[in-house]
Amino acid sequence: MSIDSAAADTAVAPVLPTVGVRAPAARLGVAVVQQLVDVIVTGALKPGDLLPPEGPLTAQFGVSRTVIRESVKRLEEKGLVTVAQGRGTQVNPTSEWNLLDPVVLTAMIEHDDALGILDELSSVRSGLESTMAADAARVADADAIEQLRASLQHMKDVIDDAPAFRQADIDFHHLVMRLSKSRLASSLARTLFDRALESSRYHGRDPEHAFELTLDEHTAVLDAIASGAPDAAERAMRAHIDGSWSRRRLPVRGRD
Repeated sequence: MSIDSAAADTAVAPVLPTVGVRAPAARLGVAVVQQLVDVIVTGALKPGDLLPPEGPLTAQFGVSRTVIRESVKRLEEKGLVTVAQGRGTQVNPTSEWNLLDPVVLTAMIEHDDALGILDELSSVRSGLESTMAADAARVADADAIEQLRASLQHMKDVIDDAPAFRQADIDFHHLVMRLSKSRLASSLARTLFDRALESSRYHGRDPEHAFELTLDEHTAVLDAIASGAPDAAERAMRAHIDGSWSRRRLPVRGRD
């Protein structure tokens, strides 16, 4: 369906804000989707607003109507818009957005000046991973515990190599997820974690003795899992993730 049609009594958005550098031809569709997502996520187009018709969009992006139509389909699949006969393409309320979609989540993090999305992400991640730590404590056998000990030892071995330590930190968390055998929770947590890791604001600041604190907190998680203590494992993982984010979190002007 063409997105040119819109009810006469509904305001149609003007031409979108200026887009960035044009991508190579083979990636035009991806670039258009990303920039349309940015326009919606930043609030330049608000829920209830209509996208401009195909004509202005093709002129602004320098692409064919086919590329615009396919891009709008991608937006609809992400829950950002609804295409309705006689009404045009309307921006949906945020409650309908697919926040686990990589493009949507990445855009929300990138434009999250107040760090609200990263706060929510850290809270959800904390809940998921603390539950998985408890599950790991229930099912971990001697081999699993040895894997965790080896992972923690590797972190100690590379503590003077910041990039290697950070990767070892991630590997420890992924190992706990895998040992928990909680496939859905693991998939959700890794999706959130992977998108967050792409943001410099998620990495935040590097407080003094941060690596040593991480090691102490990972040791508490390991000890609880090795002892077969689900409640203690859950508390240790939650305290680690919440505490780590609190230490790294950048101040927000006017709030922090």
